[in-house]
Amino acid sequence: MKNPREIALDAVMDITGNQQYTHRVLSQILKQHQSLEKQDRSFITRICEGTIERLITIDYIINQYSSIKTNKMKPLIRNLLRISVYQIKYMDQVPDSAVCNEAVKLAKKRGFQSLSGFVNGILRNIIRNPEKVSFPQEEKDPAGYLSLNYSMPDWIIKDWLKQYDVQTVKGILETTLRDKKTTIRCNLNKVSPDELKKMLENEGVSVEYGAYLSYAFRIENYNYLNALNAFNKGYFQVQDESSMLVGAVSGIKEGDVVIDVCAAPGGKSLHAAELLHSTGQVSSRDVSDYKVNFIVDNINRLGYTNITAKVQDALVLDEESIEKADVLLADLPCSGLGIIGKKPDIKYNVTKEKQKELVRLQRDILEVVHQYVKKGGTFIYSTCTINPEENIENVRWFMKQYHFKAESLNPYLPEILWSDTTKEGYLQLIPGIHQCDGFFIARLRREH
Repeated sequence: MKNPREIALDAVMDITGNQQYTHRVLSQILKQHQSLEKQDRSFITRICEGTIERLITIDYIINQYSSIKTNKMKPLIRNLLRISVYQIKYMDQVPDSAVCNEAVKLAKKRGFQSLSGFVNGILRNIIRNPEKVSFPQEEKDPAGYLSLNYSMPDWIIKDWLKQYDVQTVKGILETTLRDKKTTIRCNLNKVSPDELKKMLENEGVSVEYGAYLSYAFRIENYNYLNALNAFNKGYFQVQDESSMLVGAVSGIKEGDVVIDVCAAPGGKSLHAAELLHSTGQVSSRDVSDYKVNFIVDNINRLGYTNITAKVQDALVLDEESIEKADVLLADLPCSGLGIIGKKPDIKYNVTKEKQKELVRLQRDILEVVHQYVKKGGTFIYSTCTINPEENIENVRWFMKQYHFKAESLNPYLPEILWSDTTKEGYLQLIPGIHQCDGFFIARLRREH
């Protein structure tokens, strides 16, 4: 039978070897091992997420002590060293010597008896001679220093340093590596925020209020979401506050028709349905059955009756929807650089070339979906990135092409978020500055 460390090793092997998303692999593995104690599941989660988050730094450390570099090692040995170094450097529950001994045992158990001495030697050397690791000096090589200390690809750091000062970039990087609580939106159609908070606390969940919205909470110290009565009864939806702000600035009113063109897993669509107070209609759409099924599951759980979900490629014009939307929501595919803290795999998969492709894709989608907005209707454009090309530059391009005008967000936002840009019609949320994911939101009005 596999112990938690071996289960974690298998998960990291799957993530790095098959380029699987960490959250999906963890979800599958934890379902397979539901009999494990909560502490063991937390241990597996921490090692998997932490190792992937710190992968660049961990490989750099290993390579300082090994003549065989990580990219030349056998996959199992490479990942066994990675999870062990993560424990040694970033966890303190298990003594370093025990981490080393367990790694050696695991190497032997998995058929690498001949390499167990290599594993032992590398880890012992790291434990005994930590001063051997030499990082670039911040003054001489700020990008290299930040990349290796915060485990972020060098090209992303260089891009951010062109856009923001060093302290802002450090704030973003530090935020990506902090422990994350789960952010939820209270379903006001079923329960009040105070009632939900009390209900969750009675189930042993730690609950704190969100930063910007009265119906947002951050929760932790729960086992599974679907083990919570409040979740199963549809009293809340998992959604970051940044995403909730899309609904907040949309100005949705009773009786409106709302179209959400890239909706999965449905948080913004469901919020829109709630804001309609059982009136109007939300059409929630995405490109595949797989994605739409997520939306349907959430619709059924929350119990909304004024929302439908369907498969619709946003690049393909739905002629029946032309000029039907009072409010159009378009949270488009993007580089995801604002949510690296929650999905660390993003930083290893995105490239500068992919960013440029995404800008083209976003513009292709905008050329189609803007036709759904009624004259005088509202268009909310959003992404979960902090890349200007995908955000404000796209909005400016769009307004030059079509008859839409930016409108101030201030009437809809808490005053703490007001700024010169929100007055002009857009909000760029930045991790480390704002207490939520990195996100971009613009509000536009169709003129004619």
